[in-house]
Amino acid sequence: MHILAHRGNWRSKKERNSFPAIRRAAKMGFGVETDVRDSGGKLVIAHDPASRRNPGAEKVFELFARNIKDQTLAINVKADGLQGLIQSLARRYRVRHYFVFDANIPELVVYRDRKIPFFTRQSEFEPRPVLWEHAAGVWLDSFKTDWFTARTIEEHLKSGKDVCVVSPELHGRGHERLWRLLKNPALRRHQQQLFLCTDFPAKADDFFNTEE
Repeated sequence: MHILAHRGNWRSKKERNSFPAIRRAAKMGFGVETDVRDSGGKLVIAHDPASRRNPGAEKVFELFARNIKDQTLAINVKADGLQGLIQSLARRYRVRHYFVFDANIPELVVYRDRKIPFFTRQSEFEPRPVLWEHAAGVWLDSFKTDWFTARTIEEHLKSGKDVCVVSPELHGRGHERLWRLLKNPALRRHQQQLFLCTDFPAKADDFFNTEE
């Protein structure tokens, strides 16, 4: 199971999406999910509209270029037209393990055409993930309830898609039931294709990757 630290391995909410939190996650061996926008012609880390206080995203790409454990960088795109900025940094720092997600359909078409790896979203509100056949994987979300089953995940995995499951605590719900579901034996055969995006990366690593 690949663990993605949601907005880094932060210790307080103010630290989310900060470079120290992202660096801490990478040093601990986790992948990272972070939000990006453009500001002044540059890519910055920002969930909400950017300001001068938002850190530049180039440092994050440089960090992932140097990682030795092949962690994945998941880029939540919060603005349109970021393809060139993302692709330029990924090529400059030779970041191999990354993907973008959350773009709207017209933007996803551009990511597809530029051969930038992207995950398509599936949720209770988006039962048919768009451009699935072109996507590197599926961003599997559950905003209100844990609507999907182990079979839902397994069908994507067997079709050669990676799957990143969004842990319920990101939406204010308990994570225990879903984490137990992800230990389904049928899914454990596909661990190299399976990701979990979580606010509790260390706890998840212990739960999924420690021998029982």
